[in-house]
Amino acid sequence: MFFRQLATKEATLSYLFGCGSCHVAVAVDPVLGDEDWFIAEAGKQDVKITHVIDTHVHADHYSGGRALAEKAGALYCLHESNAERVKFPFESLRDKQHIVVGNVVAEVVHTPGHTPDSICLAVSDLRRVGGAATAPWFLLTGDTLFVGAVGRPDLAGKEREMASVLFDSLHGRILNLPGEVELYPGHTSGSVCGVGISGKPGSTVGFEKRWNPLLNMEREAFVAALTAEIPPKPAEMALWVAANLGE
Repeated sequence: MFFRQLATKEATLSYLFGCGSCHVAVAVDPVLGDEDWFIAEAGKQDVKITHVIDTHVHADHYSGGRALAEKAGALYCLHESNAERVKFPFESLRDKQHIVVGNVVAEVVHTPGHTPDSICLAVSDLRRVGGAATAPWFLLTGDTLFVGAVGRPDLAGKEREMASVLFDSLHGRILNLPGEVELYPGHTSGSVCGVGISGKPGSTVGFEKRWNPLLNMEREAFVAALTAEIPPKPAEMALWVAANLGE
């Protein structure tokens, strides 16, 4: 397996990973304007990008997902809950679906809360686990879980309800993974998508369970804490969302 992380605009973290021996790769959360970086990195690894995935319809930047998919001849993918929202064709992803790229398997993990369509990707290298996809090597967490913080719950409205949904996603889909599983989020410090995000671009399940203060709260305390300090929505949010929906 190879793995690349790109720090880009709006404190966003994008990813490229795949199987070099089988010459295939997946791109995750590219920002508009970064398409050539992905194409160049794929060329260095001698791989073809087969899937471009956005972990949700972004509200803090223009996605480069469709543009990259067109350049690379890849599938552009979103969670299936966007079927009635998005104004263009896309490859629909469902919970627990496996995306296989050579010896690498990415399992779709639906984790609503930041947005209803939010997903994570649990990535395994079959060569490291004896040919069976058991516990993942790492989890791309999108805007669900950050280093030291969690995603804001208000972008879809009903922030208390969505905060409770996020609590279930975190505890039911992420924190029950082994402590050594690596976590790679969609943003680093400076993003408006969460409060108190660390500048460190990666962590582990075990470290976040020990040190992320929001992950050691009961549901009501979590909801109260998460909704007590919500940053203002970005001024260009409506434009970003409309563009990312194809409106």
